[in-house]
Amino acid sequence: MSEQLTFRILDQTSKSFPKFNVTGRSLLIKFNSPGKEQNPATYLKECITALTNYLVDFVPGRDLVGLRIRNTENLQDKVVGISLRRRDQLKPDVVWGLLAKVIQSNARFGLTDRLEVHLDHARMPARNGGCKTKGRSLDVLSAIKKGIVRVRAIVNCLAMHLLSLWLELMVTQSANHIGTGMD
Repeated sequence: MSEQLTFRILDQTSKSFPKFNVTGRSLLIKFNSPGKEQNPATYLKECITALTNYLVDFVPGRDLVGLRIRNTENLQDKVVGISLRRRDQLKPDVVWGLLAKVIQSNARFGLTDRLEVHLDHARMPARNGGCKTKGRSLDVLSAIKKGIVRVRAIVNCLAMHLLSLWLELMVTQSANHIGTGMD
């Protein structure tokens, strides 16, 4: 990066869960001290902006990210957490707004405290999961795709009864739709 970071990275770990397409990344950081002429609130906002941009810099826009910030020096502080959302929705203003609420509720929050920042990154599948489905028969698709259910038993089968109930429900809903004149 060409710009100088407003924080120091003390420790960094990463863990991957390939079965779920999730990567967890933890940083132990410490913000640099603000200059004498800088407003602490403005400086903290600049730090949060730099930290957010640093964390999600290499995450594609369609992927989901979640963020947790914990003060390691004052264990009574609440953990700041942002649930999983698309990367393009995790903006520095969102993180700053949530952090501002938590800073007000915490007894003490110092700019020079060590913070543990944890980023969860869930990669969303691109296209059709990597297999061609167009032009294939149902037998082949049911072997490839796990979400396709093929019922082979016709008599005394719970799956067949559930499918027939679902179809009956869909037919009655469409009939009610047509009968009331709603399209």
